[in-house]
Parts: sequence; C-alpha cells; structure tokens
Amino acid sequence: MEKLNQKMTADVLQSDYAEKKIVFGEGKQNAKICMIGEAPGGDEEKQGRPFVGKAGKNLSSFLETIGLKREEIYITNVVKFRPTNVSPKTGNFVNRPPKKPEIDFFLPYLKKELEIIQPDMIVTLGNVPLKAVTGDDSASIGDMHGIMTTTKDGYKLFPLYHPAAIIYNRGLSEVYQNDLQVLKQYV
Repeated sequence: MEKLNQKMTADVLQSDYAEKKIVFGEGKQNAKICMIGEAPGGDEEKQGRPFVGKAGKNLSSFLETIGLKREEIYITNVVKFRPTNVSPKTGNFVNRPPKKPEIDFFLPYLKKELEIIQPDMIVTLGNVPLKAVTGDDSASIGDMHGIMTTTKDGYKLFPLYHPAAIIYNRGLSEVYQNDLQVLKQYV
C-alpha cells in the first residue's frame, strides 16, 4: 500500500491537483470489509484521515451497531482530496461533490487499493462510490441501498447511504438503521 500511496502522490504532483492535500485510505491491510466514501471533507483534510468529521462520528456509531470497530476495516474514498467551491456568501471553501474528471483520475488507485486489500465485502457510502465501484453511472443509492449484490470484479457489494445523509435528512435515520441490521447479517 505504501508503494501505491507514493505513486499516487507523485502522479498528483504532476497533475492539475498538485496543490491539493491527499487523504489516503487507512485501516487493516487485509480487512474483510472495505468502506468507500466519495471524498474527504474539511475535517478529513485538516487531520489527513478519512471519516473523522461529523460523518465519521456517525460511521463509528454505525460500526458499533453492526459489531465492528474502525480498526477492523479498511476505509477510503474514491477521490483522495477535498473537492471544494468558494462560497459566494462567506468566501470560504465549501465541500462539493467530486467532478467526473476527479473521479476518473483516482479510480485506478481505488481499484488497486481493492486488489491489495482483497476484502470479502465492499460497503459503499453514497452515490459516488456506488457508481465508481459498479462502473454504472445510472446506479442509484435510493434503489440499491441495503441490498447485497456482486460487482463485475466479484466483490460482494453492500451499498449504504453516506453517513452525512442522516445529518442533512433525519428521515433517513430509520432506513439507515434497517440497512445496518441487514448488513449485520453478512458481517
């Protein structure tokens, strides 16, 4: 994994994203479960670790629900830097969804991460990783959440809403809890 991260760093430095801070995946190198988010946010960028902000707190709580600890899984993002826009109101950077060229740039590294980890199961967190892992731009978390499936590469895939979705849409809380109970059966 270290060699992959070194190559990724070198490639990013030679790209249009050279000024961005990379947030690498982390966790157990031979984890049975790999969780994949879309991209780091502000807290993740500051700390240099995936899922450490509010969504990370939700994720830790969800892991507890299914009887797992963060140390037992591998967690990463499709895009390895924080995609931002400048807020017209404040002039500060705000998160935005990754753009297709950003996803396309990092997708080969994600695939290599999965080859190295060889997880028994991938849990995607939101639409961006679901589409990236399936290679299907029409894949929708609303249609696929909470249902075990298999990727073209033979990985078991369990899509979940992104943990931040519950922060912005409290109505998803019950759906998420139900999906976690289904996931728990496979863990």
